[in-house]
Amino acid sequence: MTKEEVDQMDAAPADDAGADADINDDAPAATPKKVARPKKASSQTKTKDMPKVEEWIKGEEFKDTSEIEVPKHVVDQVIGQDSAVEIIKKGAEQRRHVMLIGDPGTGKSMLAQAMAELLPQQELEDVLAYPNPEDQNQPRIRVVPAGKGKAIVKAQKAEARRLKEDKAKLKFLVIMMIIFAGIVFYVYSGDAYILFFAILAAAMILIAFRAPIPRKDDELVPKMLVGHDPDDLVPFIDATGAHAGALLGDVKHDPFQSGGLETPSHDRVESGAIHKAHKGVLFIDEINMLKMESQQSLLTALQEKAFSIVGQSERSAGAMVKTEPVPCDFVLVAAGNLDAVYPRDPYRGGMHPALRSRIRGYGYEVFMRSTMPDNHINRQKLVRFIAQEVSKDGKIPHFKRESVALIIKEAQRRTGKKGHLTLRLRELGGLVRSSGDIALESEAKLVTTEHVVAARKIARTLEQQIHDRSVEDKAMYQSFRTEGAEIGRVNGLAVLTADSGVSQPTGLVLPIVAEVTPASSRSEGKIIATGRLGDIAKEAVQNVSAIVKKHTGEAIIDHDVHIQFVGTHEGVEGDSASISVATAMISAMENVTVDQSCAMTGSLSVRGDVLPVGGVTAKIEAAASVGMKRVIIPKQNHAEVILDDKYKAIEIIPVSNLREVLDNAIVGEKRVTLIDKLKKFLPDSESLPGDDEGAVPLGA
Repeated sequence: MTKEEVDQMDAAPADDAGADADINDDAPAATPKKVARPKKASSQTKTKDMPKVEEWIKGEEFKDTSEIEVPKHVVDQVIGQDSAVEIIKKGAEQRRHVMLIGDPGTGKSMLAQAMAELLPQQELEDVLAYPNPEDQNQPRIRVVPAGKGKAIVKAQKAEARRLKEDKAKLKFLVIMMIIFAGIVFYVYSGDAYILFFAILAAAMILIAFRAPIPRKDDELVPKMLVGHDPDDLVPFIDATGAHAGALLGDVKHDPFQSGGLETPSHDRVESGAIHKAHKGVLFIDEINMLKMESQQSLLTALQEKAFSIVGQSERSAGAMVKTEPVPCDFVLVAAGNLDAVYPRDPYRGGMHPALRSRIRGYGYEVFMRSTMPDNHINRQKLVRFIAQEVSKDGKIPHFKRESVALIIKEAQRRTGKKGHLTLRLRELGGLVRSSGDIALESEAKLVTTEHVVAARKIARTLEQQIHDRSVEDKAMYQSFRTEGAEIGRVNGLAVLTADSGVSQPTGLVLPIVAEVTPASSRSEGKIIATGRLGDIAKEAVQNVSAIVKKHTGEAIIDHDVHIQFVGTHEGVEGDSASISVATAMISAMENVTVDQSCAMTGSLSVRGDVLPVGGVTAKIEAAASVGMKRVIIPKQNHAEVILDDKYKAIEIIPVSNLREVLDNAIVGEKRVTLIDKLKKFLPDSESLPGDDEGAVPLGA
């Protein structure tokens, strides 16, 4: 499954029969205090008639977020994941395992905590490890009701302490009797040697008693592996990032293995997260990062509901110890990004297929949403989210109504789609906390719009900071042009990273230069591209040759085409520069000039249709920030563009085929001739889906 397919799945409207449809009447999501909910509205209400956030917020009956009621239960605090919440409720009721897959910061850990909160309360159990007189390397395991384990250990320790005290008293009594007997014999006989030998015998006995000997009394004291109080809630254990010993249990190494100094094997046993989660919830994020051996052991624990503890290191003395099976009847909530089930490298990482099959057969799989429709109810949920973040932080002040509107606008912008709000709420919460920190610094009682604007400038992602530094360097060395016209030179657009860990793609200007020379080989011409291109980028450049031949009526067999991606030290991947490469090649071959105040992005089919790409809003912002006046984008991406006011001066030109690209990018005297030539070889293409909306006339 490709990233594009996943985005399409996430953007698709919810089916009426799906779990994402209307909010469950039995468990309605909490709404802001004093805010009336519209009748017959749901989280999937269409967004065509939604007013601007600045106008909408004026109709909400609160002055600041201190008036918003924050739900007490974790499950009610989850935002925008209605279907996942329903699954968690079903899973908790029936004790089913759940796997949550989705982007970071969409609420997977909160859902896991909600599972523990919703699990029916069961009688918890204490687990004790006892010595095994028949085989010291196989400690025995005993399970008792919660609270009794501590009483048993306390009683055994008290008994062992009493036996020690009795032995100590006996030793003292023997020594005193020997000394007393020596004194008596000395008094009656007057022989000082008798007294001397009595004192010497007492000293030798004292030394003998202090020598290390096996302490049988301590060996009988059991060790508490898992302990609870009778009124404890269902355990929630987060085992994210745990190594094998922390997850499955371990046996400590004993450096003194003989001579009476050794530690009993049962006393070296340490329980793992799977045992501590007995009767509760075990949460493992980034499940694919566990070693395959650990995943296999986890599968065994799920199947058997009991797992023996063994030393994890082969070089340790604990490797010889293996306990009787320790109970571990837990509900597993596994989480991860999409690469957990579709690893980028099939030979590294990924989830154990048998473990996933176990979860799927005895539980549910959930694909988390990364956006939600921009409607009245969901905007109110974001208002509540801000109040929740302030409440959780406990240090930052509450937000004024106008500053809440800015946060909601930021939620719109970060989706890259019109009519949607982001659900990457961890990062949005970072903006909330940064705004609060600035308000605290200025000793303000409430967070204002000025604080939010300042936080947006400060709390920039690493990629955005790298882009700013790159723009400064490129401007200094003039690696791209923002005015005039040149042959074979195009200002392409790209995103700095497509990492799923960052919800905000950062755009940058990517200068592309093409030069056509006579073929170096008599048999064929070559396309030579430089700039550390990835596989997809290389294939896109190869496809351009067929497109150029179709649009110009000329083969490139007699030419070598040199294409340079300028300043791409970090490499280039993807096909979003296809229209830029094609424009540069045609410009070089036809000797026509390209407008340098125009930037462009878009993929190309082999028939010359311009296909949608990702990160369009970020790319337009990058073009505007360096002084570009126009930007060409795929027409299917036009509805996704959400720009701040400071970028709205740039002209956006949506196109559907390469002819339209050239019509808007080529300038100079030869432009009309080239366009007429293209009309002979390429008739007007049929409109692609989504072309009706937001169309701009050619040459606009």
